[in-house]
Amino acid sequence: MTDSIDFTALRPIGWPWPGAPEDPAWQGLFAAHPQARPGRVIEQHRSGYVVADAPEAAIKTESPPEWQRPRFPSHERAAVGDWVLLEGKRIVALLPRRTSIKRGAAGEHYHQQVIGANIDTVFIVCGLDADFNPRRIERYLLLVGGGGAEPVVVLTKADQTEYSDDALEVLQDLAAQQIPLLAINGKDPASVSALHPWLGPGRTVVLVGSSGAGKSTLTNTLLGEERMKTAEVRGNDSRGRHTTTHRALMPLPTGACLIDTPGMRELKPTGEETLAEGGFADIEALILQCKFSDCSHQTEPGCAVQAAIERDEIDETRLESYRKLREEVAAAAAKLAQRQAEQATERKRSGRGAQWRPVNKGKRR
Repeated sequence: MTDSIDFTALRPIGWPWPGAPEDPAWQGLFAAHPQARPGRVIEQHRSGYVVADAPEAAIKTESPPEWQRPRFPSHERAAVGDWVLLEGKRIVALLPRRTSIKRGAAGEHYHQQVIGANIDTVFIVCGLDADFNPRRIERYLLLVGGGGAEPVVVLTKADQTEYSDDALEVLQDLAAQQIPLLAINGKDPASVSALHPWLGPGRTVVLVGSSGAGKSTLTNTLLGEERMKTAEVRGNDSRGRHTTTHRALMPLPTGACLIDTPGMRELKPTGEETLAEGGFADIEALILQCKFSDCSHQTEPGCAVQAAIERDEIDETRLESYRKLREEVAAAAAKLAQRQAEQATERKRSGRGAQWRPVNKGKRR
């Protein structure tokens, strides 16, 4: 079954185990497709996928017919970083994910969009110019927190401002929760080397952030070559054009794999997030100390949150951000529950019963 597969040869493209994994779901899929070989999705396009089954090997592949059906859940199709089983140039199975980063797709109907899969670390990239936005960083942390990957906040363009220390001070509430914060010059290899602890052999890192944050510049420096297009940002708001047009996985000289992503304008929660894992663990802990269990954290006596604000331990703008995101997560969770109930009804009516879902929600290791 898996004895003939050289898993060590897959290490440069991020294979996380020296041999076949112990997960029964993985073993079951290998057993169901004894002639298949594992590969990793390195590019995702509207028309299909590019999969690597060895270093420097890129294969344009066909996806299973069920993935092409309009009502097939998009988050159950393969995404960049996913491991799949191949027979020839055809994908026959999606292997369960260790971790993922997802967002709610745009539109009124509930959908999830997978940004990347089987990720060890997410670099949340934010420029130290007009792009600097602590509230957007909090949104990214919320999306990353529940997917199992480690978030690292990377503040780029440190060479263009004298206020790097001030920006780090604004984010000290995150640093107190053991979320790494780094201010770097994305064009300087010596400065970028501060990221190397997360870029060891076999590791997978994804870059997320708005257009113009410096992701492509940082990618070029990590690659050691000018492979990604870069563009000047607008002077009035430091926003840029989408120089990255699709998600792609690239090997780095350090032995890690890097996924660069286009800038995302909309960061909607999926309803699966937890605010404690999204950078609000301190506020969640304070809420447990409030005198009343239904405290709204405004004017009630014995409110531990308001007391922390008065002591300058919590910034009031963070509390407002927490309230807003909590409402969005609750609304998304209600839509998710409704969607799952509809799917269960559809399966029951069609007589298919419960179906195995190939995606496992990641847990932080």
